[in-house]
Amino acid sequence: MRVPVRNPAPNLTHLPQLSTPNAAPYRGRLAPSPTGYLHLGHARTFWIAAQRARAAGGRLFLRNDDLDRARCRPEFVDAMQEDLHWLGVDWDGPMIVQSERIERYRAALARLHAGGWIFPCTRSRRDVLEAAGAPHEGGADDEPVYPRAFRPAPGAVLPPLDQPVTVNWRFRVPDDVTVQFTDAGCGMQQAVSGRDFGDFLVWRKDDLPSYQLATVVDDLEYGISEVVRGADLIKSTFRQLLLFRVFGRTPPAFYHAPLVRDEHGVRLAKRHDALALRTLRAQGMTPAEVRARLTL
Repeated sequence: MRVPVRNPAPNLTHLPQLSTPNAAPYRGRLAPSPTGYLHLGHARTFWIAAQRARAAGGRLFLRNDDLDRARCRPEFVDAMQEDLHWLGVDWDGPMIVQSERIERYRAALARLHAGGWIFPCTRSRRDVLEAAGAPHEGGADDEPVYPRAFRPAPGAVLPPLDQPVTVNWRFRVPDDVTVQFTDAGCGMQQAVSGRDFGDFLVWRKDDLPSYQLATVVDDLEYGISEVVRGADLIKSTFRQLLLFRVFGRTPPAFYHAPLVRDEHGVRLAKRHDALALRTLRAQGMTPAEVRARLTL
């Protein structure tokens, strides 16, 4: 017999505060997504990650973030490994492949469901964008703030998790709670849940985990002590810190590197073929010359 799970979720403010991340022994990671070729922006972030791991005498892992079935391609997986080696970035152990770890993420989802932390969402992105009072959180790839009016009614019983999952599931953020962390690259960061960011996806209706959930599960399981990534993911860190708290685990430290931009001030994306490492290599640029362009 199924035990009913009711919303709203337990009050996150009642959880004990977590201790300061412990950086020793150092364990870092590289987490490229094989949806295109690596460019100078990736190179800077991964080079910083490698240098910080080396300086700490720690370990560095490579994770293949291949959960985007529509855009991930095998040739990009091979290319990213080749380009990293060419740049002078090495890692420890075999590559971690997210698509091979679905059951680990599903177990974490079940835990969130059992605790009443999540709810099913049938609203489309358009619904959220068009809702009154639903400001957009940030850039084009960020989520709009999910309206509180779209949440299930207080005391509503959660439906069971289907197999396979055919509906989006969102994490219910606490209302008006300040989430903050000190970033080694960008300094003190602070946001208010429900205002600066809203209820976020943890599982998608195509039966795959969201970036937020998969990343937290992986960082916990591999004991990552510091996450080095681009400054465009600072907003994601606030969401992930809530997941770390719910799981009762200490989060890693964070270093968000400034973004590399083109001559027009636009941050680099994988469509910037002229600044892809493959293109620079074909033009005869050496790894040392590329690394010289990565100086902050």
